[in-house]
Amino acid sequence: MVFAFIALLWAWMALPWLSGDVTIPYDAKAHFQAQIQFLANALHRGDSPFWTPNIFGGSPQIADPQSLIFSPAILLALFDKSPSFRSMDTYVLALLLIGGLAFAQFGRERGWHPAAQVAAALVFAFGASASWRLQHVGQVQSLACFAVSFWLLARTLERASWRSGLAAGAAAGVMVVTPDQIDLLGLYVLVGYTVWFVLKGRQPWLALRRVWPALLAGGVVGLAIIAVPLLMTVLFSEVSNRAEIDYGEAARGSLHPAFLLTAFIGDLFGAADPKVDFWGPSSAAWAPGSLTLSQNMGQVYVGSLPLLAVIFWLACGIRRVSAEARFVLGALVAMIIYAVGAYTPLFPLIFHWLPGVDMFRRPADATFMIGALMALLTGFAVNTILSEAAERASLRPLAITAALAASAFAAALAIAFGHGRLGLAWPAIAVGVAWLSSALALLGLLTRLDRARVAAGPVLALLVAGIGLHVATDIRVNNGPSESTATPPERYAVMEPNTDNDTITYLKTVLARGHREPARRDRVELLGSDFHWPNLGMIHGFDTAFGYNPLHLAEFTEATGARDHMGSALERTFTPMFPSFRSAFADMLGLRFIVSAIPLERVDHALKPGDVTLLARTRDGYIYENPRALPRAIFAPAARKADFASLLAEGLPADFDPRKVVLLEKPGEDAILAPGAGGLDAKAQVRLVSYANTEVVVEVEAASAGYVVLNDVWHPWWRATVNDEDADILKANVLFRAVQVEAGKSTIRFSFHPLGGAIAELREKVLGPEPEPAAEPAPESPTTLSMMR
Repeated sequence: MVFAFIALLWAWMALPWLSGDVTIPYDAKAHFQAQIQFLANALHRGDSPFWTPNIFGGSPQIADPQSLIFSPAILLALFDKSPSFRSMDTYVLALLLIGGLAFAQFGRERGWHPAAQVAAALVFAFGASASWRLQHVGQVQSLACFAVSFWLLARTLERASWRSGLAAGAAAGVMVVTPDQIDLLGLYVLVGYTVWFVLKGRQPWLALRRVWPALLAGGVVGLAIIAVPLLMTVLFSEVSNRAEIDYGEAARGSLHPAFLLTAFIGDLFGAADPKVDFWGPSSAAWAPGSLTLSQNMGQVYVGSLPLLAVIFWLACGIRRVSAEARFVLGALVAMIIYAVGAYTPLFPLIFHWLPGVDMFRRPADATFMIGALMALLTGFAVNTILSEAAERASLRPLAITAALAASAFAAALAIAFGHGRLGLAWPAIAVGVAWLSSALALLGLLTRLDRARVAAGPVLALLVAGIGLHVATDIRVNNGPSESTATPPERYAVMEPNTDNDTITYLKTVLARGHREPARRDRVELLGSDFHWPNLGMIHGFDTAFGYNPLHLAEFTEATGARDHMGSALERTFTPMFPSFRSAFADMLGLRFIVSAIPLERVDHALKPGDVTLLARTRDGYIYENPRALPRAIFAPAARKADFASLLAEGLPADFDPRKVVLLEKPGEDAILAPGAGGLDAKAQVRLVSYANTEVVVEVEAASAGYVVLNDVWHPWWRATVNDEDADILKANVLFRAVQVEAGKSTIRFSFHPLGGAIAELREKVLGPEPEPAAEPAPESPTTLSMMR
């Protein structure tokens, strides 16, 4: 019945999303909805989702921890060719229910009072970042997996059960297989809990001998789940824009200590109210020009009764807190220290010496774990308050609790007054006073209830219902739908696969027209139309030059100026390689269509009249055509050795023509450094026979030997054959792929092999590259200028 009551309260608190009245916005749509739809598109047409050509010139989805390939969410894509907003939202909220039930079961196995189980579950599911950062789907999933892993690990250690160990290992594996900062912190808590359990007794070696077979079983299962995906992610991250995070960047993502006041006053800084300009730390009102965290990232409200119950419980004396609860308390303190990051002198040591921390850029993400650990402490505290009548009678802990709450309100008033925001803050402070007063009154009542009466009968049912409803109502009011977590679904209509949006309809029409030409597959750039636009190509099946993803190839970023996300067309930057939409690189990329929220000449000041053609004006922006965009596959009769690092720094030669010469950093001993019959004007017919996510087939009929260049991003896990014979894929023109062919007709097949490619790459890192046979000195090649002529 307890679990049923938890599920009922969860359904009531989640109802705005479950009903479809609102949907989870921002990253949940701009990134994760696009990812799940890409998966569905691929699976339902029999294609592989391991590589996407739709963003950043091509990207290895299988190595991207946020691609959802190794997430339970893939089941949505498997069974539904068009996963709806509501189904994705339900998945996210269901994860939180599962995590809450896991904590409730953890308490049940310790004999917690049913009201303590309910309170712990609700705090986990809707407290702190679990509510305020619903849009970060990957981290919500990690949080839920942590809760399940923690419960199963505790059971494994207590029972020395290899079955529980296998389950714990599987849950932890699912948590870690999509690595993020919550996984790292959760893993540290799990390891810490294991060490604490082994060392807590007087004979740790005996304890270790008792539990090691179960731990080994779990470790083997977990390792089996994470080994290959994690290897791919690590290899991808090493060549990504996030290969390393410097201390300064991480420090900017620290949680200002003032945000901890939101534990007492849910919306102190106006994060939820759209009528109030957010004025907390990281806002212009607090420190102009220092925005580092979104307004929802610092919220740590877990409910007034849970917070006061924990304070009261601790005020009764730490010696009365169980050893297990002291471990959880220590973990919570560690997470708070970690979250505030650079605001403590400890963070430099943590960042530089604690393994894994330097891989992530925002210590404030620990607010997820703060909420989870507060949920456990809430369970311990409420259970103690309802179970130990003799210690509850004292007024001293109640007075300490009230004094601490009053101190928090005094600090909030002082901060609001000091920043000239008292007029904005007082309504939230008044709401906080009301909820904390009611919680304090309820807490006072609980300390006077007879222990026998709260353990059975109608009083038990009334108590469970009363505490559950107080916690649920409080959190629903203070952590409920806000502009950060709930938006009318109509705003994202363009993300529906069958949208009638006029811009998308127009693009599909002109792109389909271009595909009729034998080697064309045009790309689009979407500039500043709205936050959720960059990944629309993943939904609608067209290729965009950029996208929205925190992880992409570093060389592509350096060459193109691509960023994680561009909120405005004016944020578009150009590079020496890609100096303008009127450039050889834009042409090679096949960038034919540009959708811009503002006239393009305001974005690219190098454009001259006639460089691009305005095709249409829609509600979303201006649609331009670059008429010089090249086909996806082209032929070049000769190669020239080039220093790609210099090209990235200085740009392509002014006279470079990719249809005559391909630039290679490692041409090879049999490279065609001088054109054959027909010279640089040798004719060739190139045709895209088929183009799928992980396999591209090109046919060429050429008068002379040369190179077929596929203008997709080069990646070491791709392989090629020419007429069914293995062939090297050469890195061409800085970013793209080229294969050498003989004169006549050839069929080139490019295929993506992530497992074999990752293993080969790992082998090369460990053993070093295989020595190349000595080659005869190559003849002098013509100069670029003479070849162009």
